[in-house]
Amino acid sequence: MFQSIAVRIAQGKQYIADPRAANPLGLRGAPLIADAACAADCRACVDACPTAAIALAPLRIDLGRCVLCGDCAPLCPSQKISFTANYRIAATDRSALLVSAVKSLPDPIQVATELRQRFGRSLKLRSVSAGGCNGCELEINALSNVNFDLGRYGIDIVASPRHADALVLSGPITRNMVNALQQCWDAMPEPKFIIAVGACAISGSPFEGSTALDRGLLERIAPTLYVPGCPPHPLSFVCGILDLLGMAS
Repeated sequence: MFQSIAVRIAQGKQYIADPRAANPLGLRGAPLIADAACAADCRACVDACPTAAIALAPLRIDLGRCVLCGDCAPLCPSQKISFTANYRIAATDRSALLVSAVKSLPDPIQVATELRQRFGRSLKLRSVSAGGCNGCELEINALSNVNFDLGRYGIDIVASPRHADALVLSGPITRNMVNALQQCWDAMPEPKFIIAVGACAISGSPFEGSTALDRGLLERIAPTLYVPGCPPHPLSFVCGILDLLGMAS
């Protein structure tokens, strides 16, 4: 017993005390677009992007499609694109994920007053992988570990949709997952909402246009929270949901 206590003392507190002030080393987070002019007739970044997330005139990046691979930055002769360690990139509006030199980050998340009143002390999440690669799913699972400890805010991932308040959707939504996803959504009691996690869930990218996908659910029901990335860092999710509910760290 004394040895176990000594180990706990030596380890200290492993959880991140303030997710909004964390400094994850080595993270490739929000892109930064400089004011420098693009080289004449240059399309290097557009051609290098595997998900068509970059557009020109003016240069802008759609975080809902971007997989944060970083391939564009070293190819830019004007050094116009770089990446920061900023993980607070979640948004409540799909259009807010479009960033440029003028708007370097998604619009700040506005507190959803009704959701705060309803779920501010207890929020249950049901995670569904609708054809994902398991990258986002691994990060969603990490939300419950000792580092991020989402449960300390009264937010938990549950096994049954009948106990859930929000659907955490990852993956591009393949046709063979459509029925299961719809059944999960239908089984959840009102009020309920969707959190789209990862580029696949947000836009279908990089599989957009594939005949293997059926994204009808998101055409009928817009997500309340978008958490971009491939996969998103757990801190992006934690800060996004805390901001949405107006909760302190």
